[in-house]
Amino acid sequence: MTVDAVIDTEGTTALPPVVDRATWQEARDALLVREKEHTRAGDEIAAARRRLPMVEVDAATPLTGADGPTTLLAAFEGRARLVAYAQMWHEGRPAAEQCPGCTYYNSQVRELAYLHARGVTYATFAQGPYEESEAYRAFMGWDVPWYAVGRPNEALGLDGGFRLLCYLRVGDRVYETYRTTGRGVEIMSPTYGLIDMTVYGRGEPWEDSPAGWPQPVVVDGTDLHLDGRPAAQWPRMAAGHTPAP
Repeated sequence: MTVDAVIDTEGTTALPPVVDRATWQEARDALLVREKEHTRAGDEIAAARRRLPMVEVDAATPLTGADGPTTLLAAFEGRARLVAYAQMWHEGRPAAEQCPGCTYYNSQVRELAYLHARGVTYATFAQGPYEESEAYRAFMGWDVPWYAVGRPNEALGLDGGFRLLCYLRVGDRVYETYRTTGRGVEIMSPTYGLIDMTVYGRGEPWEDSPAGWPQPVVVDGTDLHLDGRPAAQWPRMAAGHTPAP
């Protein structure tokens, strides 16, 4: 697969009209009005999110981390807030068959210093055995805190699916303040945000695009694959890292 294999512009007539700079700027300024409305609407939703009630979670909920058995409370690392990604886990399957979506999202959360500077801890809650999932983390080169939480986990409300979870610590008590699934998890992906800025977008069939716009991407998990495995695994293998069993 080449870098242009998904959307190839050679010979295509699916192109925006070509105009002079002044005409382009007029159209761009008109869109900017809508973009600012969208930004303000997002601010209003965030304000409503801050006003949600919260539910207490057992602070002693057991987790398994790098140093062995631990608790949800300890996962805060002393900070007041915790954001956790619930990683799907296919127990006993090789690296190539692990969740492409979870691999996609977790591969994009790298520098945690800015979160820490605002009093927020980030961690992954893998819904499978620690040793097995930790081997995958090591293969992928992820250095975020990694915990096994088991599946299902009634205390955390996890049933094996992916989630983004937000918690608040008040002294020794822990509360869940927010969670999301589906497209709500896209906040973890600057890749989607950047692709959305481009003329053809994601190339997915659900998108509202001009007639003739290429939309070859089938959203079935394979869209996050490259040659049979999650795309982020190939650079690791090229660097000489051995896939987890």
